[in-house]
Amino acid sequence: MIVAQRKIIPEILEKLKYHKKILVLGCGTCVTVCLAGGEREVCIIASALRMASKLHGYSLDIEELTIERQCDNIFIEMAAEATERNDAVLSLGCGAGVQAVAERYPYKPVYAGLDTAFIGILEERGVWTEKCIACGECVLSDYGGICPVARCAKRLLNGPCGGSKEDRCEVSPDRECAWQLIYRRLKDIGQLDRLKNIAVPKSWNKSRDGGYRVIIRDDHRI
Repeated sequence: MIVAQRKIIPEILEKLKYHKKILVLGCGTCVTVCLAGGEREVCIIASALRMASKLHGYSLDIEELTIERQCDNIFIEMAAEATERNDAVLSLGCGAGVQAVAERYPYKPVYAGLDTAFIGILEERGVWTEKCIACGECVLSDYGGICPVARCAKRLLNGPCGGSKEDRCEVSPDRECAWQLIYRRLKDIGQLDRLKNIAVPKSWNKSRDGGYRVIIRDDHRI
């Protein structure tokens, strides 16, 4: 899932200081799971902004709303009336959600209330770990389901760098070497022979280096 974290209130308030009526718009999917932008967080941030604005000598009129997904126009339409009656929107969605709302309402200022961090998984309560950088060419099948692109500090595709110590990463000693994890995983599933294969240099033309990416499924188009 996409993982994000809340911006600090002073930063948000600085962005909103030229508006009087604000819609704080939450998203009920990824950012709800990572406790950054769901209905609960909408309430918290809205309350904090009301108090902070009063401390600065003015009062924001804030409306609260959470929709199912901000990255889907079907759900964004549900915010049409609320968006219309406010001066600006503070989106508590991921970066894609913020842009989707801004595109849907081109004449309405839309501000980001979150910092989108990465695609990851929940390790334990309150802890999320990046496991995918959306590189556009998945190599997980070759490495036992552990991604060296996202999890190796040097993004090595042909074994460890040699700088790890006692299975700890040379760059981040508090973390296990990704290649140690890959070795263990391939050994456990009886696929160590995969390490004999030499991976060719990865093509990055499907990643972010070529600008924004578009996926088209003609079989789903009308």
